[in-house]
Parts: sequence; C-alpha cells; structure tokens
Amino acid sequence: MRSLLTAAAISLAFTLFLTPVFLRLFRRWGWGQVIRTPENLHNPSHGAKRGTPTMGGTIFIVGTIVGYLVGGYTGNNPPTISGLLVLWLMLGFGTVGFIDDYMKVRQQRSLGLSGWRKIVGQVLVLVPFAIVALNFPNPWGQTPASPYISVFRDVPVLSFMVLGPILGWLLYLAWISFIGTAFSNSVNVSDGLDGLAAGAGIFVAGAYSLIAFWQFNQACWGGEALSASAQPACYAVRDPFDLAIVSAAFVGALVGFLWWNAPKAKVFMGDVGSMAIGGVLAAMAILTRTELLAVLVAGVYVIASGSVILQRAYFKVTRGKRLFLMSPLHHHLEMRGWPEITIVVRMWIIAGLLAVSGVGFFYVEWLTRT
Repeated sequence: MRSLLTAAAISLAFTLFLTPVFLRLFRRWGWGQVIRTPENLHNPSHGAKRGTPTMGGTIFIVGTIVGYLVGGYTGNNPPTISGLLVLWLMLGFGTVGFIDDYMKVRQQRSLGLSGWRKIVGQVLVLVPFAIVALNFPNPWGQTPASPYISVFRDVPVLSFMVLGPILGWLLYLAWISFIGTAFSNSVNVSDGLDGLAAGAGIFVAGAYSLIAFWQFNQACWGGEALSASAQPACYAVRDPFDLAIVSAAFVGALVGFLWWNAPKAKVFMGDVGSMAIGGVLAAMAILTRTELLAVLVAGVYVIASGSVILQRAYFKVTRGKRLFLMSPLHHHLEMRGWPEITIVVRMWIIAGLLAVSGVGFFYVEWLTRT
C-alpha cells in the first residue's frame, strides 16, 4: 500500500508543481497549439486557444515514470515486466503522438501524421509489446498477457492458439494491435475540449488501479492464504500489484496535470498525451485480462469514437446527410449551444459512472464464483 500511495503522491506533486516550469520551456521552444481552420469556422471560441502551449502530455508521462519508480523503491517493490510493459506502451504511443504534434507546430498546420501513418507507428510499438507480454513467465508459469480473449478474466474457449501456433500468433498479434490502436485513437478523438480527456482518464485509470489491486488480493498464487471458497475465483494475473502501482502513478500525474488543463486550459496535452493515455488503458486492459470489460470502463472514449464512426457511416448511407451537427459528440453538443464547461463536466460524470459500473460488474462476477 505504501508503494501505491507514494507513487500517486509523487506523480501528483510532479505535475502539479512542475508544470509551470515545463510551460516556460514550451513557450521558449514555440510549442503553441495550432487550431484547425474548419473547426475554427464552426466554433469561433476555439480561435482564442491558438498559441496555448501544447504537447503537455510529456509532463504527465515523465511524472508517471518518476512516481512509479519512486513508489516502487520506497515500498521495496522493484519494477516488473508487467509494469515496464505499461510504460513501454505509454512511451511508445506518446512518441508517435509527439512526432505528430511536432510536425504540426513546426509547419504551423493542423495536419501532422496521416491517419494510416499513426496506425503504422502504433502497430510498430504494439508488436514487440505483444511478443514480450506472452513470454517471461513467473514461477507459477504466468506470463504478463495471455493468448485468450478476456472479459473479467480469460475466456477458456476463446483461445487463439487452438488454431495452431502460427495462425494463433498472427491472430493474437492482430488482436493486440486492434485493442491498442482502438483505445489510443478513441482517446485522441475525445481530446477536443479543455480537460475532457484528462479528467475522464482519471476515472478510467483509477478504476484499473482498483481492479489490479483486487486481483492482487485474490491472486491464484496466493496458495493457502486464499480461502477454499475464494480459490475458484482467483486471478491468474502475473504482476497485479505492480500494475496497480503504475496505474496509481498515472492517476496522480493526470490529477496534477488537470489542475492546469481544466477549463480554461493553460496547457493542452496534444496527441502525445492522448495517445499515451490510450496506451496505458490498452496495456492495463490486456495485462489485467479484462479486454472486453474495458469497453465499459473506458466507455466515455468509446462514445466519442463511436459518434465519429456513426457520422461517417450515416453520411455515406444517406449520401450527404449528417447524423450529428459535428462529430465527435462533444462538438455536436457545442454546436447545439452547450457551454464548454458544461459538456466537460457532464462527460466526466458519464466517465465516472461507466468506470464505476465496470468495477461493479467485475466485483459481481467475482462474487458469483465464491
């Protein structure tokens, strides 16, 4: 518990107190936000945000790493392969986002990496993640990830390897790549209003910290420490406590960052931040064996990306008609006249309700097994 609290506290202090230092550097380097012209025409208020320091995601990425390492050290919990895999996906996706942001800032255009180039970059990060995650077993034979599709835990009948090692590995890599790119781009789509993505990320990452901590308390390698009734419901997760630590560090970093990112934002996270959030959420879903449950836990991001998909599909089917005034959903609500702060706070509420619901279903599933 000391590691959890220390990791969260150090990350919080880092982003809360050092963000102004980073902002001075960002201004000196010319890292100012570029606003897309089409959005600016529809939302004149967005024009006032031009020049606000961006790429602030680098702040909470560094804060998470510092908090995680310090928290693990103070509690005598050295980093594990699972925790390092979460950091890998956070840093890797953050790097792809950083390249995209830097191109926008340098060219003073809103177009950085194309959509497919982003996906290629994300897949290049995900493939080594997936390969490593299916290796490095602990003394009980548990690897960080598994070749199964999972909901609350692995579903035994949904194994990729039943199709043979070659096809199984290919499908497993495709599945991991789909999860990673889907979550990363969903968070990226939701990052359009001050504080929306960061605030929602606090609820989602916080839910995963609770899930991982509960899995640690009910780990299958608990042996005789578990009661006979609890053993059928134990969790075969390799390093649940370390996952809880890194997730807690991420929550702390986001809370401190939100102080400066909340409306009216003093800094934007940029693609480096939104993609990093998606990377952490994807990694936590994969490594806690709750991949499909993540659709509910991170439902607020799914709503944002889903509204974009629906808008495009409806536009094609109806040959030019629009389902929303503008997508994603939060921009539709802006066009309907909702104040930005109202949209953000209500999205936070939705994020909290969905995250709590996900944790609730997770706990209820455990109760059915005890």
